Amino acid sequence: MKKELNKKERLFCAQYARTGDPRFSAAAAGYAAPGITGFRLLAREDIREGIKNCSAQRPALPDEVAAGYRRLAFGGISDCVKLLRSFEQTGADEIEALDLFNISEIKLPKSGGMEIKFFDRLKALEKLENSVQNGGACGSALLRALGEGAENLMYAHGESAEI
Repeated sequence: MKKELNKKERLFCAQYARTGDPRFSAAAAGYAAPGITGFRLLAREDIREGIKNCSAQRPALPDEVAAGYRRLAFGGISDCVKLLRSFEQTGADEIEALDLFNISEIKLPKSGGMEIKFFDRLKALEKLENSVQNGGACGSALLRALGEGAENLMYAHGESAEI
């Protein structure tokens, strides 16, 4: 009989299916020593099966792109402020667990302090708006281009283009 995955393990599987990053996934799931733990979890068959199940439930590429733009446009910055306020006292494990998705650049000037630059929320909103107006054309164009490239490659090797 298979053992049921616990909440942390399920969260790790979902994060890993989304990012492919074992360290980030373990940190996001709340594990201590995420660098080591992430790779140990990947060695387990039940975890790999859980990742496979989560991957099968992932949204299509255009939906992921839209979700990323939504996250940039509407995402919170509380973890970024937490990093800024307590950078000197924050350990590596704590930093890995922070949601810093909206940050485009971090600088530590020689004069001290920290500079944080965020992605432009208005540009993300414009991309979302364009995607909605074009019926998701941005993602569709990418998929169409990938399909045409694959089709050309098959023709170049003398294979049938029908899938």
